[in-house]
Amino acid sequence: MFRNAAELVEAAESKKIPISQVMLEQECEVKKVTKEQVFKDMERNVEVMEKAVERGIKESVTSVSGLTGGDAVKLQTYMADHETLSGPLLLDAVSKAMATNEVNAAMGTICATPTAGSAGVVPGTMFALSGKYNASKEDKVRFLLTAGAFGMVVANNASISGAEGGCQAEVGSAAGMAAAAAVELAGGSPSQCAEAMAMTLKNLLGLVCDPVAGLVEVPCVKRNAAGTAVALMAADMALAGIESRIPCDEVIEAMYKIGQVMPSALRETAQGGLAATPTGREWETKIFGIALDKK
Repeated sequence: MFRNAAELVEAAESKKIPISQVMLEQECEVKKVTKEQVFKDMERNVEVMEKAVERGIKESVTSVSGLTGGDAVKLQTYMADHETLSGPLLLDAVSKAMATNEVNAAMGTICATPTAGSAGVVPGTMFALSGKYNASKEDKVRFLLTAGAFGMVVANNASISGAEGGCQAEVGSAAGMAAAAAVELAGGSPSQCAEAMAMTLKNLLGLVCDPVAGLVEVPCVKRNAAGTAVALMAADMALAGIESRIPCDEVIEAMYKIGQVMPSALRETAQGGLAATPTGREWETKIFGIALDKK
């Protein structure tokens, strides 16, 4: 039904339907299921996401390694006790994104959107905006369908793998997906969804994947926080009528090509970047008894 962002937007605009409806119809066609079944499956995903968020913002969830945990709770407490610099909506989204990744690091259940390492951005954005827009269960499902449509475009034309394309392919893609979905939830057009995706991904091009001790914890949790902030910024820009000078599909292609030339040390191998810092190596030794680069 669609192979790239341009075809996705064209399919929506020609039928005068939202991106989420295009994705819904494609799911039904490809999987040979009813719309009711798609909604049932997606509602289950929403529930899993919500449980992870609620656990992460209410409990000081700590990973086995001790690298991460409790920061989502700290941010919620800070928001309740202080007049924040960034504002309550953005920080609520950020804290819920971090909560999801802290639960993931603690071996809890999450939904990979599009990967486990980038699983916080979409739900963090969705649940923060749900209150603002009084989102129904259907609204949340459609949020995920829109995010999924753009995630499918990236997966089919580039990569969502940190090992293949760096963190730009994981958190970058997730942030673009969240931005596009946020635009639709706010009443934006299909073309504005694509603009939000493009502007988000543009600002995260070149983001490396350098997990300390090879674990999906540092800097992953806080990169989900940053990706969420970029997604909301880009969504507002798109809703304001601002357009990306580089079309969405070309941005995705650029991301793919950047990933191809990115050194392997910066693609999930824990050989470079933050993983190779003195403190990063100390954590490796503390967790595994020996630094990974000494094995």
